[in-house]
Amino acid sequence: MLTIRQQQILDFIRNFQAAQGVVPSIVEIQRHFKFRSPTTVTEHLNALEKKGAIQRRPRQARNIRILNMVDSLQSAISIPILGSIPAGMSEKPEGLPENSIAFDKTLLSVTQNSRLFGLDVRGDSMVGVGILDGDIVILEQGPEPRNGDIVAALIDGETTLKRYRIAEGHPVLQSENPAYLDLIPVRELMVQGIYRALIRVSGGKRRAN
Repeated sequence: MLTIRQQQILDFIRNFQAAQGVVPSIVEIQRHFKFRSPTTVTEHLNALEKKGAIQRRPRQARNIRILNMVDSLQSAISIPILGSIPAGMSEKPEGLPENSIAFDKTLLSVTQNSRLFGLDVRGDSMVGVGILDGDIVILEQGPEPRNGDIVAALIDGETTLKRYRIAEGHPVLQSENPAYLDLIPVRELMVQGIYRALIRVSGGKRRAN
């Protein structure tokens, strides 16, 4: 499974190639993401190549080739979008199916029988990990959360998207924005889904990120 940053870089390469007719250089990727060093770009590209997302031809400029662009169409699955979820202060969940979105299942580290669903993000409490207001998060229903997982959770009757932590033997929901306090359940905490992927909405169109 690609990390959020790896997916962002892959998406930038794809969009750049579609607009310019060539893939971006390492310097252009560095400038776009404001990395301090081109070495950081190289490390991300190495990871993308190891995961089979790209291929690079040695000793060539602009040597990135995105793999599986045709295969991804054949491996697309339909994921239902079940409403929105706050990434900020908790509020009542909407909980009603709205529509669905196609997603390449090869980008997800899930089994064939995994139960996946999407939620529109509302709020800015998860900006520290690149989850922004208006994004769509893809979640898996069923698995037990592990310490550090990003989860959609029902806490004391309200839903929210946060990082799941165990502190002194008790579950805590943490934001990725210092403006928000941790959420500690008073009565109940039920994890509804584990974060698996992100769809970024740009210019009214949804794109994998």
